[in-house]
Amino acid sequence: MVEKVISLEDVSLVDFLGVENVNIKELSSAFPKSKIISRGNEIRIQGSGPEIIKINNTFNDLLAHYHKYGKLTREHIQNYMEREYQNQELEIKDEILIYGTKGMAIRPKTENQKRLVDAAFKDDLCFAVGPAGTGKTYISVAMAVRALKNKKVKKIIITRPAVEAGENLGFLPGDLKEKIDPYLRPIYDALHDMIPSEKLKYYLENNVIEIAPLAYMRGRTLNKAFILLDEAQNTTPMQMKMFLTRMGPDSKMIITGDISQVDLPKSFKSGLIEAVKVLDNVPGISIVKLNHKDVIRHRLVKDIITAYKKFSSDNGKEESAD
Repeated sequence: MVEKVISLEDVSLVDFLGVENVNIKELSSAFPKSKIISRGNEIRIQGSGPEIIKINNTFNDLLAHYHKYGKLTREHIQNYMEREYQNQELEIKDEILIYGTKGMAIRPKTENQKRLVDAAFKDDLCFAVGPAGTGKTYISVAMAVRALKNKKVKKIIITRPAVEAGENLGFLPGDLKEKIDPYLRPIYDALHDMIPSEKLKYYLENNVIEIAPLAYMRGRTLNKAFILLDEAQNTTPMQMKMFLTRMGPDSKMIITGDISQVDLPKSFKSGLIEAVKVLDNVPGISIVKLNHKDVIRHRLVKDIITAYKKFSSDNGKEESAD
């Protein structure tokens, strides 16, 4: 652990530190891994080298603000840290999103995955459409976990429509959520990669992270949340509209799906396909399309997708999995 001491010269301690050091406490909350201690006209910072540099630079900027305006308030610090966070987000787009539970750096690995990250930073509503294995769900979960860790949202909500993929949910035991949980296994696997087990258990038990069927979203307004709708190709247009209108203040939505894997009955239209057409070119909404070049599973998966696409084209069929 490294320590740095900053001396406050020509500064009214009450005006700079706030009553009962409220400004220092506010700053400390932005750097939870370090200790910021006020003693007289000295500020002691204890932590890792890189973070101490950030805190020192922050103090220099806050001192410049104080000398210019004569006072520093808690709101000034909150506004300053918000701008810094936004700048950091802009800088990190091509870098690491989060570190996984085993120290693995989780970052976009393809050009379209980077486009998805950029779109999610820029817009509050984003569609990610592409075949299996393109990382659209994994990257979206990473974005949600990042937002939760950085306190940009209060909770994560992950949902999907309860449409069986060649199996009959009615014959499975349990209620709707228990029946659909096995289909959400990729979501749980991604979360286990990104959040330590005990913390994930706490989040799930206290609904900080909520994983539920799409039917459970009806009638709700989802505020201050990062919301992910997975397998959206299996929504009906009515379900999709219902979901989209759940979005509340300070929330973000990412909707993922593979339009070549629609499991709805033949008489039903896909809400994802319709939404992409209806909402194309609407300001504030991004639509990112991934393809076989973004597949990051076994090398054969790309060839399998390409072969099926060619087969469907040669036989004049739509790309759908029956």
